[in-house]
Amino acid sequence: RYFHPKILFYKMKITKRDGSFVEFEPSKIQTVIKKCLQSCDTEDDLCVTEIYNMVLERIAQSEDTDDVWSVEDIQNCIEATMMDLGYYEAVKEFILYREKHKSIRDYVKQKTDFIAQFKESANTANATVDDNSNVTNKNIGVLNAEIHKTDNIQISRGMVMHKLKELFPDFDNKQYIRDLESHIIYKHDESSFAGAVAPYCCSITMYPFLNEGIKGIGGLSAAPKNLDSFCGMYVNLIFATSAMFAGAVATSEFLLYFTYFCKKEWGEEFWKHPETKISISSTRKKTILSQIHQHWQQVIYSINQPAAARGLQSAFVNFSYFDKPFFDGMFGDFVFPDGTKPDWDSLNWIQKEFMQWFNQERLRCILTFPVESYTLLYKDGKFVDEESFNFVCEEYARGHSFFTYISDTVDSLSSCCRLKNKIQTKEFNFTNGNMGVQTGSKSVITLNLNRIVQDYCRAHTRYPQMVKEFWRNDDETTDFMKEGLLNYLETILERVYNYHVAYNELLWDMHDAGLLPVYTAGFINLNKQYLTIGLNGLNQAAEFLGIKCTDNKQYKDFCELIFGFIKDFNSTHKGKFNGHQVTFNTEMVPAESLAVKNYNWDKADGYQVPEDTNLYASYIFKPNENLSVLEKLRLHGKDYIGDYLDGGSAAHINLSEHLSVEQYKKIIQYAAEVGCQYFTFNIPNCECGDCGFIAKQPFDTCPKCGSTHTYLWDRIIGYLTKIKNWSEGRQVEQKTRVYAGVENIS
Repeated sequence: RYFHPKILFYKMKITKRDGSFVEFEPSKIQTVIKKCLQSCDTEDDLCVTEIYNMVLERIAQSEDTDDVWSVEDIQNCIEATMMDLGYYEAVKEFILYREKHKSIRDYVKQKTDFIAQFKESANTANATVDDNSNVTNKNIGVLNAEIHKTDNIQISRGMVMHKLKELFPDFDNKQYIRDLESHIIYKHDESSFAGAVAPYCCSITMYPFLNEGIKGIGGLSAAPKNLDSFCGMYVNLIFATSAMFAGAVATSEFLLYFTYFCKKEWGEEFWKHPETKISISSTRKKTILSQIHQHWQQVIYSINQPAAARGLQSAFVNFSYFDKPFFDGMFGDFVFPDGTKPDWDSLNWIQKEFMQWFNQERLRCILTFPVESYTLLYKDGKFVDEESFNFVCEEYARGHSFFTYISDTVDSLSSCCRLKNKIQTKEFNFTNGNMGVQTGSKSVITLNLNRIVQDYCRAHTRYPQMVKEFWRNDDETTDFMKEGLLNYLETILERVYNYHVAYNELLWDMHDAGLLPVYTAGFINLNKQYLTIGLNGLNQAAEFLGIKCTDNKQYKDFCELIFGFIKDFNSTHKGKFNGHQVTFNTEMVPAESLAVKNYNWDKADGYQVPEDTNLYASYIFKPNENLSVLEKLRLHGKDYIGDYLDGGSAAHINLSEHLSVEQYKKIIQYAAEVGCQYFTFNIPNCECGDCGFIAKQPFDTCPKCGSTHTYLWDRIIGYLTKIKNWSEGRQVEQKTRVYAGVENIS
């Protein structure tokens, strides 16, 4: 191999980064050298020639000249040559140039790989960053929202770290990243908003809507004047507010306001004569009832369309129903803008009619939203509003899928802004804003209890097998172990409170900059929302300690220990920070995505995880164990969660068949007796993939067309969706669920 700078290496090939081969072109080396020298103002023809000649000489003298060189090999050679010749500034610029372009290439590859994965995924949930069965369509719109979520996470973390440094100068703000990456905590919906932080979920008051429509949040519509404009503008309100939150938006007053406009349309006692015909045009007449149903159709089908914010999702909407005592407590002193007041009889009729209509409408199309919750007051061993209790049982027997909330005091809903100025007894606030007004969670950080417990035991026990003995015996050693675990948990909670406070201040920054108009317009008050401590991995933490997740004293003591400690700690940290209210609550989070992630992270890192499931349950009980319905209700009752989980703990009672009214009465009465506050009954709905026939229970063969092409619908936790649209991990979990029959109720 004889070398001369003017001789080209005709045999030499270069491998490009895409894997293709091209002829070696020395002139490109000269171009690179010129740019490097120009970047540090040292360009000189003699310098360029000197470096160029030495680079070519090195290549020629290499034993690999006849072989294939990569672009990186050539660049390394240029970099080494400039360093040897003392062009240090040029080398520095060249290194920075290479790193910058490498970052760009890596970023582009990451995104193109994501696009390829998205295109090949079986459904949208498997292709998303946070799998979400509410995103049912796999299309370019969803891809556009999903592709930047990993960037959003980094932006969110960077903003929180910067705020931590500002607020707590002595605190190691990098601990936030370490806690997240070690998976002892999880910040929900980090990926939802690019370049911003946003509140989590809320229940808004619709009162500003009655006065100004949605002008306060950027809309053009003024206050609704009649039932038509109310329904149309309500849909706009939902879409506009959903765009400002990471999760659910509840409108507990919807049916109350709907009733108000019905009265304006047809008179105070319209509900007493719903079959009265009214003129809707010069040639057509309809009954009041059919017109009401048409308005509901307009609203419900609109909010279920994949047209709202966050990547063509349907708007996550919650509706609430109240028995008479809760109605009196919530709206007894309420006055509409025109000076009129709501009355129970008309609202009661509207509530019942809507529930029955919605239940029947789901036989035409299985609608996911709204998620419904019915409140019942239970006192002195009976339901105070027996009529509402009976109706709830009848609706369950008719196959309706909704939630029931039971309390022994109307004061329990801390979210009832019109209820009392000061909560006198216990509080209960749902993270997703169900049943309240001007409430919800502005931030949720979930603790991985399984990893936390195992980390503590690994670090503080000489013999890990002794851990189980500590929890079997009620003695001083056991008390010492419990105290140590709580002290360890306290150190984590102290950090989590800092993270929450930092996020809260970021929200106030957005608020003060006018970027959260839903607050400034009066739909909700940022000070009234909670900072939520979420819990996941409870069952697995207990089992690691040798405790069975059944109704037994050890499990009860364990739940009370963990829940009670966090509740007390929340209370001590409640107060003002920078003039802003900070209030904490605790929730067993739904964890649609997180339950699978925590399991996989822990398994990959060598933690003890169960072999009988592929995720961490969101309940006190394990849904894949054959426990009786009554035992599950006890596990979600006063002996286990008491008033500790004031951010929500929904017991999903999976049944294989619908029960009779009398059976539901006995079960719900029992739930009230044992203090199970919030629950639903899940019986999978079924849809024929050919003719579209729908039934409120599963079938293998369509009774209408004989097809075996069927789809099941069920709840992951919260809302009803097609199982086919669930993530792979959730579909596996669904197959392990135990759906209790009538014989396994007691």
